[in-house]
Parts: sequence; structure tokens; C-alpha cells
Amino acid sequence: MKPIQVGLLGIGTVGSGTFNVLRRNQAEIMRRAGRGIEITMVADLDLARAQSLVGPEVKVVNDARLVIANPDIDIVIELIGGYGIAKSLVLEAIAAGKHVVTANKALLAVHGTEIFAAAQAKGVMVAFEAAVAGGIPIIKALREGLTANSIQWVAGIINGTTNFILSEMRDKGLDFSVALKEAQRLGYAETDPTFDIEGVDAAHKVTLMSAIAFGIPVQFDKAYVEGITQLGAVDIKYAEQLGYRIKLLGVTKRTGKGIELRVHPSLVPTQRLIANVEGAMNAVMVQGDAVGTTLYYGKGAGSEPTASAVIADLVDITRLHTADPLNRVPHLAFQPNSMSDLNVMPMSEIVTSYYLRLRVADEAGVLAQLTGLLAGAGISIDAVLQREADQVSQAGDNQTDVIILTHDIREGTMNEVLTQMQTLPTVLAPITRIRKEELN
Repeated sequence: MKPIQVGLLGIGTVGSGTFNVLRRNQAEIMRRAGRGIEITMVADLDLARAQSLVGPEVKVVNDARLVIANPDIDIVIELIGGYGIAKSLVLEAIAAGKHVVTANKALLAVHGTEIFAAAQAKGVMVAFEAAVAGGIPIIKALREGLTANSIQWVAGIINGTTNFILSEMRDKGLDFSVALKEAQRLGYAETDPTFDIEGVDAAHKVTLMSAIAFGIPVQFDKAYVEGITQLGAVDIKYAEQLGYRIKLLGVTKRTGKGIELRVHPSLVPTQRLIANVEGAMNAVMVQGDAVGTTLYYGKGAGSEPTASAVIADLVDITRLHTADPLNRVPHLAFQPNSMSDLNVMPMSEIVTSYYLRLRVADEAGVLAQLTGLLAGAGISIDAVLQREADQVSQAGDNQTDVIILTHDIREGTMNEVLTQMQTLPTVLAPITRIRKEELN
């Protein structure tokens, strides 16, 4: 059978990895797919570099639309990234009857509803395993492997940059800014790391997982997003003393009031496997009603790990290329006419537990005042840790840290209490609040 022909848009880190792995494992991939898969055309602005990577047998052009217009191309791989030209090219490829493979989580998290509808109408597939957690096959697990389950929640470390920074802060006692510079030096963080450290990248990914887990449209605009820039080494140290590690988690959960969709730093008990995921690695936990808890771990980025996911999508499409579109696995796991209208809850309605660190005057009655405010709001306390006072020479006053762990309470209620606490004259600095996820 004639090999299926693939056009590659962008041959950067992931694109070159995809080309190399596909060529290296061609025989093995053919045995699995039932026919050959060949990248026969590449679009990249740097023609000379692209040609040197793929060799003379592959046609290289500097206009992606030439790839889309080629009638011999069956599948288009979009690895350009971003929301702009990538969206236009993906929609044009769909309109031309091409299947699409993409690693572009930002594009799908923001415009996925439009893109999947266009693909459904045209009878083509849009595959995006590489868009979430690199080489970890979490999309296939959620969409196919766990299809018998009512998914209850998904929680993941899905950004390697922030996990590396937090690991460095814990292992070496570094402040955030120092750990970030080390991540940049080693190539784990971009020159402009905003999308990573502010939680946006993780929010794109958890938005896609949420849609697949619960059969809802992609709704990135409703996600709560908080990064790690305000975390201090002292909080990581205190968390460790209390039996927790701090991780940036993407969390989505089904509740009686709707769907939770959030990214923020979280205290995770050290006995959880996911709490021990270090460096730039990723991990995702999924709780299903039938299977219980499952954990998926691996490299969340990099040339060949991500290429592994891209090629898995190519094989899936090759197997189903001639199948009736109605018999293919739906893009978001659920049939398009059976999607749910469950609302995404505002953060103020989320119920979770909290770590609070308060810098207070070392005076009698301060702790009673703080616990009294919590009790008045119906917030029960799980643990209290009070550090010995230390002398602050500038003020000439004794100060101490009080750390409080709470039981579950509605976020809006906690916000009200924190406002009251912050106005107390004995509270000497902005209060640090970190959510706590037991992941039972």
C-alpha cells in the first residue's frame, strides 16, 4: 500500500525530533500502522537549515500554504505554535480535507471549539496528544483507555519549567528569582518565561484535559490561573516540616455545582507519588469511579518525547484514514451531539483546604485573635505551627511566623476572613495563602 504522505509545518525542536524518530523507527511504525508514513514536504522560513535536517529527498518550502495545497499530502502536522497564523493554517488544512496533528495547546485551549466543529463538518481528524504533557499519552488514556469510567477529577504537574524551579527551591533553599535564572541557564525556561511561571501553559493543558474528562467545550477563559512567582523558599521549608511539598497543579474536578478548572500552587502530602515528581518531569493523576486512581508519569517536553506523541497521532490517523468518520473516536471523547453544558465554577465557589502563613507581632493573644476569626467564619483548623520570634533590627520589634492549616472551606469565605486578618495591626506583612490538595 502506498505510504501516507505528511506535510510538516515548522521544523524546530519538536519538528526535527518527529522527522528523526519517524525515519529511525520507520519499519516498526509501518508494522503497527499497516502502511508507511512519510514526511514528504516541509514548510519553514529557514530553508537552508530545514533542508539540511531532512535531506534532499524531502521538498522544503517557505510557504505553509503550499503544503496545504498539495493534493498528495494527507496529513498536516502544525508545529508553529501560537494563536495567530497557526489558527488560519489549521482551519485551511481542514477546509482542504487534510487531517491535522498539532502540539499547539494554546491554540486548542482558546479556539478548540471552532476547530473541532470545522473538522467534524469536514470529516477529518484533529489529533493533539503532544499538546498535553509531552510524551505522556494522557489524552489517549482519558479519551479511550478510561472510557468506561465516570471521571471524578484530574490533577497534574503539567509544566516542567515550574516543577524544575520548585524542585530547585526545595533542594537548595533558593529563592524563586535565583531558581528561575538557573532554569534559564540550563534551558528549562525561556528568556521570557511568563507563560510558564504564571501558570498559563498549565492552564491551556488542563483546559483540554477537562474537556475530554467531562465532555464539556474547551473554556480556557473560565479557568482560574495563578503562577509561582509569589512563592518564597520559606513556604517550601514550612510545607516540608508539615509533611507536604508545593507543586504547581492543574486541577479539574466534577462537583454537584459544576466543573472546577484551576491552576495554582498546591500543598500535596509527601506520601503521594505525584509529590515526589522532581525536576522537569510531568505527572498526571486521574480518578475514575471504576478504576480508582491512576498515575501517568514521564517527560513533558523535549524533542523526541514530544515527537513520540506526534507520531502516535500519525499512526492513529493512518489506521482510521479510510474509516467512516462517524466511527472514529470523537475529538473530545464524547459524541459532539452529547456534549455537556455543565458550568465551570468561579473560584470563589471552590471548596478546598488552605495553608496560611502570617507574619505577626510576637505578642500575647495574637494567635487567639487569628483562630477566633477563623472559628467565627466556620473554618476549622487542622494544624498550627508557630516559629520562634526573631529580632527585626529595623523595627526593633519581635516578630514571628504563624502557619495555619485549615480544613475544607469555600474560597469566597476564606477570602473574607483573610481580608479581616490583613487589617489587624498585629499582622505585619501580606498573608501568604496556598491551597492544599490531599488527592485522596
